[in-house]
Amino acid sequence: MLVYDRMSRHPITVNPDVPIDEALHIMRENKVRRLPVVDKQGKLVGIVSEKDLLYASPSPATSLSIHEIHYLVSKIKVADVMTKEVITVGENAPLEEAARIMADHKIGGLPVMRDGTLVGIITETDLFKIFLELLGAREEGVRLTMLIPERPGTLATITRNIAEMGGNIVSLGTFLGEDPTNRLITVKVAGVPQEELVRNMTALGMEIVDARMCQRC
Repeated sequence: MLVYDRMSRHPITVNPDVPIDEALHIMRENKVRRLPVVDKQGKLVGIVSEKDLLYASPSPATSLSIHEIHYLVSKIKVADVMTKEVITVGENAPLEEAARIMADHKIGGLPVMRDGTLVGIITETDLFKIFLELLGAREEGVRLTMLIPERPGTLATITRNIAEMGGNIVSLGTFLGEDPTNRLITVKVAGVPQEELVRNMTALGMEIVDARMCQRC
């Protein structure tokens, strides 16, 4: 799956000359927390977050009058607080690359580019939704976490055994284990009782870490 498949297309943008209170209003009205900043030619020149705008606003403890506050805020433009060195991602990048970039740079969203043109935005919220899908969080089944040997054919053995029991694998995720010799997997299976699934996996030599029946977990 690529960034293009899950990005928000036609992202809401803002001009660098827009006052920060107007930009904040746009964010809240559209329920977003960041806005790509584009110039009159539509070129991406920055990105501004809700945090940037709130930090630039006067503190509620200020002794200024309401009129003085409005006057000062009206003088602060998006260009004054936006991040100019924007980290972006291409629309054909794998989703995990977008996630890695966000994690490495500690940012919550990436403008998505196509040949130098802004075509979308992908955020941490999009990735959380994908994570829920990956682990079948909204589907019913037996959720089983196992520590398995890092050995060719192990996953094939597990999935074949589940199929032979008449089970349907709703989701399957693999994670780093305790050391290079093993790996954690979490599998959700429908159509097989929990006790039978645990018994069969144990018979295959898999170490059961957690087993539970989930309707929405």
